[in-house]
Amino acid sequence: MTGPLRPEFREGQVLAAADLAATVAYARATAVRHARLAHDWGIADGLALTTESRTDPATGARYVEVSVQAGLAVDGTGRELVVPAPVVLSEADFAAVNGADRATTEPYPVFLTAADRGRPATGPASCAGSSGPTRVEESFQVLFRRLGDERLVADQQPPAVNAAPAAPPVQWLVLLGFVQWTAGHFTAAFPTARGVGPRYLGVRADTVSARSGSLALRTRPAVQEGKPALVLSDADAPTLVYGLYKGTGVVDPLLTVESNGNLTIAGSFSGRISAGSVLATSGSATDGVVLPLPAGVTPEEVADGRVSLHVHVTPRIPSTATGSALTSPAEATVDGDRRVRCRIRVYDPTAAPAQVFEQPGVVDFLVLATVAATGGGG
Repeated sequence: MTGPLRPEFREGQVLAAADLAATVAYARATAVRHARLAHDWGIADGLALTTESRTDPATGARYVEVSVQAGLAVDGTGRELVVPAPVVLSEADFAAVNGADRATTEPYPVFLTAADRGRPATGPASCAGSSGPTRVEESFQVLFRRLGDERLVADQQPPAVNAAPAAPPVQWLVLLGFVQWTAGHFTAAFPTARGVGPRYLGVRADTVSARSGSLALRTRPAVQEGKPALVLSDADAPTLVYGLYKGTGVVDPLLTVESNGNLTIAGSFSGRISAGSVLATSGSATDGVVLPLPAGVTPEEVADGRVSLHVHVTPRIPSTATGSALTSPAEATVDGDRRVRCRIRVYDPTAAPAQVFEQPGVVDFLVLATVAATGGGG
C-alpha cells in the first residue's frame, strides 16, 4: 500500500509529458482530498434557480424562462463545479427526459454535475506529432431527472480516502432545485419539493476560533434584520448572547450568559422543572373556574405523580350596597380537577322577613408545583 506520490526533479533530467502531468495530478489530489474530507459537499455560493416571465407567441400562454445563476459547488468527490455566468435551462433537454409524462403539477428535480471538455492544442505541433488536446476544461452539465430522483442525492457514496481525483464519466449529482412543466414550457421554479432541497457546503471541525475576539453564528450569509444569531465574545467581559439582528446589524439580546454564570432572558422561562425546585402561579378566580398550572408544568406530570400540587385559596368578602347586610364565606375549596368552589353567605337582618342567601364568590389563589429532591443520586 503506497501513499500519494509527489514528483521530484533534478538538474539535467529529461521531462516527459507524464512527469508534468504528475505534477498537476499531485496538486489536484491534495486539493480534492481537503475538499472531500475536511468539508461537507454542497453549494458554496449562488446557483439559485430564477425565473423570468415569457409569452408563447403561438398560443399566447404565459410561462417562465428558468436560469441557473452563477456560483460554485463542491461535489462529494471533492471537485469544484464553477458556473461562471447564468445559464438558461433548455426546454428541449427537459422534454427529452420527461416530455412523455402525463400532465402533473409535481415539480421535477434539476441537477448539476461535472463534465470535462478537451481543448485543442495551442502553439506549434510537438515533435512527436501529437495533435491531442493540451487543455481540459473542468466544466459542468445541467441534468433533468425523473420525479422522485432527488432522493438519489442521499444515496451517493464518496470515494475512498486515497482515491485519485474523479473524472467523468463518474457522476455526482448536486441538486439545484425543482421546475414545474406545463404544456411544453416551464411554469415555475422551487428551491424545495417533497421535503428535499439543495445541500450547502459545510465544514468538519472540532474547534472554530475567531481572531477578533468575537465569533458569530447566524442563519444567513449576510446580516439580515430579524434573523437569529449566536455571538460568543470576550470584548469587554466573556459573554454568550443569543438574539435577533437589528437593522443596524447589532444583535438585540434575548438571552445572555455572563462570565460569572448569570443568565438574563428577555422572555419567559418554561420547561420541565428539576428535582427540588418549586414553580408557582397566583391570581384571582371565580366560582367554577379551573385554576391554571404554573408555566412549565403539564397535566400529565401532575396525573402520574411526577409533580405535586399545593393549592391555597382565600375567599374575598365583597362589600355590600347597604351597610346593614352581613357577608361571610360559606365555602372556599378546590376539587381534584382544580375547579374552584366558592360561595358567599349574605344575611340582611333589616329585611322583612330577614333574608339569608348564598351567591358565587371570588378567591385569591396560590398554586405551587413541586418535585421532591432526590437523596443521593436518583
